Amino acid sequence: MELIASDPQSHPETHPQAHPQARPEARPDSPPRDRPRVVLDRARGALLGLAVGDALGAPAENMKPSQIRAKWGRIEGFVSDDPAGTDDTEYAIFSGLLLARHGSALTVAHVERAWHHWIADLDEGPFRGAGFSERGTLENLRRGLAAPISAQHRHAWSDGLAMRAAPFGVFAAGRPAEAARLVAIDGTVSHDGEGIYGGQAVAAGVAAAMAGGSAASVVSAALSVIPSDSWTARSLRRAVTAAPRGERAVRSAVVIGGYPWTDLAPEAVGLAFGAFAACGGDFAESVLTAVNMGRDADTTAAVAGALAGALSGAAAIPAAWSSAIGPVRGSCLPSMRGYHVLDIADLLTPETEPSP
Repeated sequence: MELIASDPQSHPETHPQAHPQARPEARPDSPPRDRPRVVLDRARGALLGLAVGDALGAPAENMKPSQIRAKWGRIEGFVSDDPAGTDDTEYAIFSGLLLARHGSALTVAHVERAWHHWIADLDEGPFRGAGFSERGTLENLRRGLAAPISAQHRHAWSDGLAMRAAPFGVFAAGRPAEAARLVAIDGTVSHDGEGIYGGQAVAAGVAAAMAGGSAASVVSAALSVIPSDSWTARSLRRAVTAAPRGERAVRSAVVIGGYPWTDLAPEAVGLAFGAFAACGGDFAESVLTAVNMGRDADTTAAVAGALAGALSGAAAIPAAWSSAIGPVRGSCLPSMRGYHVLDIADLLTPETEPSP
């Protein structure tokens, strides 16, 4: 299957040396290049978990729990006959390809060029479901503004970086600080302040989960890489403190009542980590808790899925959910059409077992 319509060699910023092959469904394969099976399973769990959470949460995006209950009762699985991911999954693939190409040598210039080559300098196309932060970034890039000025728009605090942060945790498995450093480089083009902190918390949490441990250690890693007095850190701590009291308590502790936008990074990250902590890292329960809390449900469930999937591996994801995930459709980013998250996981998997 042809993955990209244009010549990949003409745009080296995003493409690794070898193209992944699109897969119709998730399936266990032998570890590439003899990599440890456990770490590869966690890498696939993280990115497949992101895609599953995104697809499960998409129908409930921007809804209140009462609206979800009125329409579906409690969501316990896919409520669409044709489940698919959103911009969350497609942007995660975009960042994953960029990271696979440059690794720890990634620079802001690499990221900015990739945005131009694969998004800003192309006809906009459908660009369905793109967040305000991404639209603001594209407008600035098309006006000729460069990073970090390109991130000076009204939604630099959004969860748009958090939604694409998991690949950095996979790449920097067991190294939360490195994951946080790299995702901040990616985010400099599109985000600032709390938007950066949200991405760093997610990337560090996934990096810690990739090394095993407990849900508590994942939360600790996330908090260790962001300012303790930041809104994101305060929201995350409130969510985790409320977690033993369940879903409703987490939502009450984090959601900004009356605020019209649901893509606020401190809120979305808090809800995702709160769901993850409330369920002890159990994959299905973490994701469904995030979905049923509503708000930016595709992103909160994607983040919770990435954390839980990295902690427990792809085998922890119900087969009925993982088998529904195919190559992305390019509904937001046409240039990503045909890639599967498992291909990105394989490209980013460390060669050795990360240290706990």
